[in-house]
Amino acid sequence: MGLKLPLQEVVSCSKGMELSNIKDAFDRVAKKQKLSTSKSEEMITQVGHEMEQSLTNIQSIQVSTSLDQKSMLAELKTKLSVIGPQNQLEGPEKELNTNLNKYPKVLEKLFHPDISKAYRNVEFDTHILNQIILSHFYREGLFDIADCLVNEAAEPEAISLKCQFVEMHQILEAMRARNLDPALNWAFANRGRLEQIGSDLELKLHRQQFVEILQKGSQADALKYARTYLAPFAPLHMEEVQKLMGCLLWAGKLDTSPYAELIASIHWEKLAEKLTRQFCSFFGQAYESPLSVAVAAGVEGLPTLLKLANVMAVKKQEWQSMTQLPVPVELGKEFQFHSIFVCPVSRDQSSDENPPMLLPCGHALCNQSITKLSKNSTRSFKCPYCPLEASAPQCRRLYF
Repeated sequence: MGLKLPLQEVVSCSKGMELSNIKDAFDRVAKKQKLSTSKSEEMITQVGHEMEQSLTNIQSIQVSTSLDQKSMLAELKTKLSVIGPQNQLEGPEKELNTNLNKYPKVLEKLFHPDISKAYRNVEFDTHILNQIILSHFYREGLFDIADCLVNEAAEPEAISLKCQFVEMHQILEAMRARNLDPALNWAFANRGRLEQIGSDLELKLHRQQFVEILQKGSQADALKYARTYLAPFAPLHMEEVQKLMGCLLWAGKLDTSPYAELIASIHWEKLAEKLTRQFCSFFGQAYESPLSVAVAAGVEGLPTLLKLANVMAVKKQEWQSMTQLPVPVELGKEFQFHSIFVCPVSRDQSSDENPPMLLPCGHALCNQSITKLSKNSTRSFKCPYCPLEASAPQCRRLYF
């Protein structure tokens, strides 16, 4: 318990301080660079002016002798010596180089180049890890790389994933070429499953196909398509179907019509995303690659873990032997996939060994906190959040 608060304060404060230090160092370099550039331009202008003036004087003399030219050049040399461009540029350049040399050191200090400090010895299931990597490669369409890993890692059963993702990428590739036929065929084949989850994917695909036909200028073909494929959706989507019927008046010129937004490329992007989501869900795969999510979460949490590892090293705490982090690693909402419970007393996250428990008063604590408060279930205890008393047998396990 004594370790948590100091670490929490260090970790929470350090992030803002690090960003502030980096910005200050960058601003100093930018300021010195502007000063050096401005001084250089000033010197170039001044020297150029003196040279042009001397050249004009030489050309203005009707009968110019070598003696006159030498005296004018000597005068120019004297003026340039007085200006002293080299001496005036030396100072700003030196200050700029000094700050430029310091900036990488600031980055190295705050953006730890060696991230291995945050590494912890974790035993991974090699088979599951290979499956995650293979799933990522197949999901991204990197079939040759995935096939190579299948052979080298001896994971032949992963080939079943390939067949599913190959079909998905063929459909998406066709959509990028503005060909909706493969997508429509897939939606028709999976109509029952799409209806079970209340998906309107098939309607959206037919709407996009209708708009494409209309955009090419064929009003009759568009009307025929609507009667065949859009009419069945009318009972549940009357408003959208009526809107599409209004488009018939603008055949071949939708871009200048009140319905111009229907031909925006964003609709193709949304269709591709929607199809990918439902395609993946039908064969038990997440829309986002688990590997990409894990890497993104690791990148976001890495600064906190590095700071924590450094603080623990100073306090001579064993980083590798810890079973639970003493401070929370805050991640964005996109990384929250299920509810979690953190005990308000111990600040520990619940687990199967230490589940959340509901007190008679309605407040919740982790089981270990209740055990401590009740002296190993030997006496009743007062709820930390209200004046009501409870005993361990009265508490019931919570399930999220």
